[in-house]
Amino acid sequence: MFGKVCAPFLNLLFPEDCRVCGLPLKTFSRIPVCHGCLETPRPLESEFACATCGVPFANRFPLDEHGQCGLCRLGLAGFDSAYCFGSYEGALRELIHLFKYQGIRTLRRPLGAFLSQALPRERRYEVIVPVPMHWRKRWNRGFNQALLLARDLSRRTAIPVAAALRRTRAGEAQAGLTNAQRRASVRGVFSVTDRQAIDGRSVLLVDDVLTTGATAAACARALKRGGARHVTILTLARVDRRLTGLGGGAPTPPNTLVRGAA
Repeated sequence: MFGKVCAPFLNLLFPEDCRVCGLPLKTFSRIPVCHGCLETPRPLESEFACATCGVPFANRFPLDEHGQCGLCRLGLAGFDSAYCFGSYEGALRELIHLFKYQGIRTLRRPLGAFLSQALPRERRYEVIVPVPMHWRKRWNRGFNQALLLARDLSRRTAIPVAAALRRTRAGEAQAGLTNAQRRASVRGVFSVTDRQAIDGRSVLLVDDVLTTGATAAACARALKRGGARHVTILTLARVDRRLTGLGGGAPTPPNTLVRGAA
């Protein structure tokens, strides 16, 4: 009510546009994004996806009879399953960038709602572990976006959060690296700091974006070595290789099946 009454006066004093579409904001809010852009992101759709890592494909040919992709057949995934909300593009990508790089922490709630939608309800998880940042990078940014998302998800699900992982050294920038180079750059980078929190438990590993899965795999291996029974990676978005020509086959046809995970 306060926002609706005061919005015209606040907009006159402090005019602001939506940080995503650029249109003037019509209501006063702590989130500088219009309702339309907050409601634009949609779940990632794919008829064909790896049963383990969830990577979507344009057709079934990259998958074996068990529904696994080549990397998972080689045991390179590290985690037991992966789920995400949407594709790392468009409005969702812009929202993540505003949250992650421009420090708009109030976005943690709408983004946390997306994350919660991707969580499979039929499975039980005992602890949420955020993907850690090196202390120097966290110092520069001021926060760990994965930890904020994990806390919001905990508030929605009542699953406790444990900062059970530590990044032991800063990694090199992964942009431009091949899949193998990315995996090599994070090998041995993570270690468990709280074994009691994860020992024998089903762990939900939370991050903002899944690109090649190299970081998630390294974290999952560290958690497994620390005693975790099962590790699932949950992210807001993932890079859709079908959009970059790396997914194999023709473009995905319309009316594909909606999968809560991708």
